[in-house]
Amino acid sequence: MIFRKKEEIDLEKYVVVSYLLKSATTLRDAAWSLAIGQSVGNPNVRNEWEADELFEDHAALVLEDEAKLEKMSEGLVEIAFPSVNIDFKTDGISHLLVNIMGGQLDIDIVQKCAVVDIVFPKDVKDSFLGPKFGISGIREFTGVYDKPVLGSIIKPKTGISPDVLLDMVKQLVDGGVNFIKEDEILSSPSFCRIEDRVPKIMNYLEGKDVIYSVSIHSDSPYLLERVKRIHDLGGNSVHVNFWCGMGAYKAIRELDLPIFIHFQKSGDKILTNRNHDFYIDWTVICKLAGMMGVDFIHAGMIGGYYKWDESETLEAVKILNESNVMPALSCGFHPGLTKQVTDKVGIDYMANVGGSIHGHPDGTTAGAQAMRDSIDEVGK
Repeated sequence: MIFRKKEEIDLEKYVVVSYLLKSATTLRDAAWSLAIGQSVGNPNVRNEWEADELFEDHAALVLEDEAKLEKMSEGLVEIAFPSVNIDFKTDGISHLLVNIMGGQLDIDIVQKCAVVDIVFPKDVKDSFLGPKFGISGIREFTGVYDKPVLGSIIKPKTGISPDVLLDMVKQLVDGGVNFIKEDEILSSPSFCRIEDRVPKIMNYLEGKDVIYSVSIHSDSPYLLERVKRIHDLGGNSVHVNFWCGMGAYKAIRELDLPIFIHFQKSGDKILTNRNHDFYIDWTVICKLAGMMGVDFIHAGMIGGYYKWDESETLEAVKILNESNVMPALSCGFHPGLTKQVTDKVGIDYMANVGGSIHGHPDGTTAGAQAMRDSIDEVGK
């Protein structure tokens, strides 16, 4: 009943998820358990309420040959989830994730389960707003068209007053940055409240083509209240970390304010690490982020101090570019890497630089100018 060929179903009625699965028995058993357990019921027990019509309309389908899966214990499996089971407007990404990566993690025969791709029907994709600005809007705002965008990060991460923060912003702007992001460790502590720092900074930035992304991490409903408050204070961007929840980005985008949304990934490896047995691939998160409407996302790094999987970063950048989302490359970026990175990914990215700017022997402005020079060079 649930094992079908792709050509036998209307793919416009399903969200198709690709899994890397490993089973303690057969791949057929693991796929069956996942499809049934994450749609209509207990994979091992049927009951009187599970009519044929219910299965036909609401059961997830395994788009593989059943006999073939009987002979395997590990491999790639596509499972089609009926889109009718989710109201994507109100249930959103949060409920999608519950459906595709939930109870199967507790099934004893499932030894590995990784989501490596998702394909959405057109009507589902169209129900998401996508980026309000994205790459094209960022370039228009900053006036940077023929080279990567230069961003920087506030360091030290916390413990600074609004006045110190303003001095740092001035030095970064003097050095030629296009984007400044507060570190995710800062939110709204008593010594540097959002209400105290944002007006100072935005008054200084008035008339300047610089995006300033305010760190707003908090619990719901305070998160959306902070977005509205920052808009009222003249802010033009918010910085939201992964731990605020995937649905947060969609909710902020649906406020439809003239605010650039920056997705910061620190902490994501608890969910996206390819060395784990259970994970959602980072490239899938990037695809979802584009649908939800982020404008920037910390995509990874090539080189630098953190040993990213370069192929993963390149895949992520490609997906983000196709979604009109600006990839931010960060974690050890310095002027000596600019040409190498640009040769690999092209110009549609942001170099988001902290340590090598603020740690420059001649100070922050000199550090920003050194990065500015390296970016201008690749833009020639």
